[in-house]
Amino acid sequence: MPFFFLPDRYYILLVIPAMLVALWAQMRVKSTFARYSSVGLCSGLTGAQAARRILDANGLSDVRVEAVPGNLTDHYDPTQRVVRLSQDVYYRSTVAAVGVAAHETGHAVQHATGYAPLTIRNAIIPLTNIGSTISIPLVLLGFVLGWQPLVSFGILLFSLVTVFQLITLPVEFNASRRALATLDAYQMVTPQEHDGVRSVLSAAALTYVAALIVSLANLLRLILLFGGRRRD
Repeated sequence: MPFFFLPDRYYILLVIPAMLVALWAQMRVKSTFARYSSVGLCSGLTGAQAARRILDANGLSDVRVEAVPGNLTDHYDPTQRVVRLSQDVYYRSTVAAVGVAAHETGHAVQHATGYAPLTIRNAIIPLTNIGSTISIPLVLLGFVLGWQPLVSFGILLFSLVTVFQLITLPVEFNASRRALATLDAYQMVTPQEHDGVRSVLSAAALTYVAALIVSLANLLRLILLFGGRRRD
């Protein structure tokens, strides 16, 4: 039985191709963001100004907008009710900046309206964190002891990571649709700028698809290596 943390045929056939897809997705989102970061916005709105306008239009004046360091570190924090934007998004008036800002405010609107997939995803985060931390040790311990129920339980915990990635897809896709619709509704972008925003958000969506593929590949490898097998 190959050790889980060393390359085996399933790692080569499943995980490596999935990781290559994820790498390609990351490269594409970075190149697309860089391309549209050089395209100025006719309205002159910065990412921070666009986010504030969208939040206020949705009755979310209590949600703050803050700048954070880093590149593509933008996110919405539901526990603090704050939209955090990287400096290239917060301060700049570009197609990429306004697109990313609108996407993150989309999460704030989801939170405020009780969007079901977001609620479910937030609810399972603690379980997902536990699963990602102890699932592999449990599987290996169960295999060494020859106790298949413990192996199965470890695999079940690991599968929560895949469930999290699966639920993330509708959350992210919906936020992007909200972003495009809101930018158009409040005439914050021109039709040409709309196409650029869509390109940025579509490239970002690929990273979530790739994350799901990687998670599925690792789960399938785990099942093939340890599912139904006992220590000789």
